Amino acid sequence: MHPVLEFDLTAAAAEIAKSLKIEARQVKAAVELLDAGNTIPFIARYRKEATKGLDEIALRAIEDLIGKARELCARKNTILKSIHEQSLLTDELQKQIIACTDLQTLEALYLPFKPKRRTRATIARERGLQPLADILLKQAKLNTPKKDLLRKYVQPNNDVPDEEAALAGALDIVAETWADDAETRVWLVEQSFKHGRISSQVKRGKKEEADKFEMYTDHSESVSRVPSHRFLAMQRGEDEGILRLSLDLENERVVGEMEAYFLENPQFEFYRELKETVKDCFERLLHPVTQSSVFQTLKERADEEAIGVFGKNLRELLLAPPAGPKVTLGIDPGFRTGCKLAVVDGTGQFLAHNTIYPTPPSNDKLGATKTLLDLIHKYKVELIAIGNGTASRETDAFVSDVIREHKLSVTKVMVSEAGASVYSASELAAKEYPQLDVTVRGAISIAHRLQDPLSELVKTDPKSIGVGQYQHDVNQTQLRKCLEREVESCVNKVGVDLNTASAALLSYVSGIGPKLAENIVQFRNENGPFRKRQQLTKVPKLGAKAFEQSAGFLRIRNGDQPLDNSAVHPESYGVVEKMAAKLGIPSEAIVGNATLVQKLTPQEFVNAQFGLPTVMDILEELSKPGRDPRKEFYAVKFSENANSIEDLKVGMVLEGVVTNVTHFGAFVDIGVHQDGLIHISQLSNTFVKDPNEIVSVGNVVKVKVLEVDANRKRISLTRKF
Repeated sequence: MHPVLEFDLTAAAAEIAKSLKIEARQVKAAVELLDAGNTIPFIARYRKEATKGLDEIALRAIEDLIGKARELCARKNTILKSIHEQSLLTDELQKQIIACTDLQTLEALYLPFKPKRRTRATIARERGLQPLADILLKQAKLNTPKKDLLRKYVQPNNDVPDEEAALAGALDIVAETWADDAETRVWLVEQSFKHGRISSQVKRGKKEEADKFEMYTDHSESVSRVPSHRFLAMQRGEDEGILRLSLDLENERVVGEMEAYFLENPQFEFYRELKETVKDCFERLLHPVTQSSVFQTLKERADEEAIGVFGKNLRELLLAPPAGPKVTLGIDPGFRTGCKLAVVDGTGQFLAHNTIYPTPPSNDKLGATKTLLDLIHKYKVELIAIGNGTASRETDAFVSDVIREHKLSVTKVMVSEAGASVYSASELAAKEYPQLDVTVRGAISIAHRLQDPLSELVKTDPKSIGVGQYQHDVNQTQLRKCLEREVESCVNKVGVDLNTASAALLSYVSGIGPKLAENIVQFRNENGPFRKRQQLTKVPKLGAKAFEQSAGFLRIRNGDQPLDNSAVHPESYGVVEKMAAKLGIPSEAIVGNATLVQKLTPQEFVNAQFGLPTVMDILEELSKPGRDPRKEFYAVKFSENANSIEDLKVGMVLEGVVTNVTHFGAFVDIGVHQDGLIHISQLSNTFVKDPNEIVSVGNVVKVKVLEVDANRKRISLTRKF
């Protein structure tokens, strides 16, 4: 029976706690809660006593690290079984495998026992040259002349025609044996990160196609210092067949150190041949696998950083300030096909649509003005949302003229329409608005994005929203996981109106998911609005666990229970009743009354089930029930003198909105159909290590134009003025 390694949660928790600088019992409690089916938002909000207040960031890290620890344990068991079945598992090797703490070293230990593809060494072994290779590996003085020794292994009938062939085959076995040495492989990777350089050159015949990779056509930099965005750019160039990447490992020095490690006896008769074999081992076998391993590590690190940037940008976008529940006119601009108009009421319900042609080639400003005014007056429009795509500035200028000439009290805002076309053509959009054209759906989505960005953007694949860095080059599984976590976190942070939320929005609420979300909407359609949270238990397939996980994040306005419009969890309603009793008032009277809440002493309501953190959260929520954590809405004002990139002049000072933040700077929409870049060096008068410390997606910023390249559509901006 092969040895089976049981996963040790206590040991894993201790290691994770050490890396995160927290207590092991916090990690263990978090893992146990996660294993019991609790979501990260629920644990972070409602189980603070168990985890001693771990936030979502720490809980995500624990979830990821415990997953890796379990994968490592599973891999160890697979390897132990494989080596045991080969009858090659020694006590020492078993101890090494069990003690291993990283996958790379584990795979290096397993390599000599891993089933191999047919190699030069494999062929040499088939020809009976392993005994000769063993003699060469021992490097002991020979008892017979070299020729006589080699002659014993000549077998013309087995493709070993002479002494040279016998020696060459045996040396192939020696080279592979050395290449399988775990310590050497690990050492080479370490050397790569200490002294190695990554180089990129343009491939022969690809110079004319290399414009977008001009920085990397003849480039070299230290492995230890290459930033994630540069590595991903170089790798994309290689994937597109334009660049060739290579690892320079100070080859001569490395080979010299390998000779000192593998060659034991300079007097050995085959010393010269073995010395040549060290070089062959490095160049033919070890350098390629080292390069592959190093590039894989760099890729994983770059992926992690790029995905982190994407996640942070997405979070800022999702938590962008909502304009609020006002009647909104969405405009999806266009030239030849016209501008699609769609009006939605304060709750987002579709009211009407039309098309106008105020821009070239039609230039029907008179008809467009009449149609626009009719919609504004008929539906008492308060907000106008204009998509920032094709014809947006021309449409914006037209709408501005109409508002000014007719003295309308309407707020006009330019809205990012990134991903709107993806949503409007989706199955979800077709289900929501089956009778409407995709362009009208796009206009509705633009209106919704202004009213409540979070509620609308959850309907679109985050990758199509355009706030990432090399999002198509990174690990797609990890990217999807990160983005889903961010969406889930944002939705639960803000809370969801149970009676107006779409199935798409409800699906991200803790404990619900797509199927239950559809069941909730169907139940709401058939039975009318929810009057209290407890009614959720009547929704088909929504059991006690799903209710526990979701209830605190769902809101019911003007329902039977005032606490249902707050983040107080139903399991804590009894605590609120005790607080009200202490004040001698009914429980509903305390909700939203900060003056009364201040009269309470938190410690008086602490018990075995609800600790001080939960009681403090309850009191805070009672003071401001259902408070939206998002910032107050502010509309960016684009310059009327800059409608296209051709209008820009060096030195212009403009207002814009940050659309994307990367490791090398921030992109800003200044209203000319092409985002400008504030390079990291231009973000502040002081040194900036990380642009995220200075700006976030959605920030309104003042910038000055540094440089304009209209042909290449590049705009350089600065905040240093």
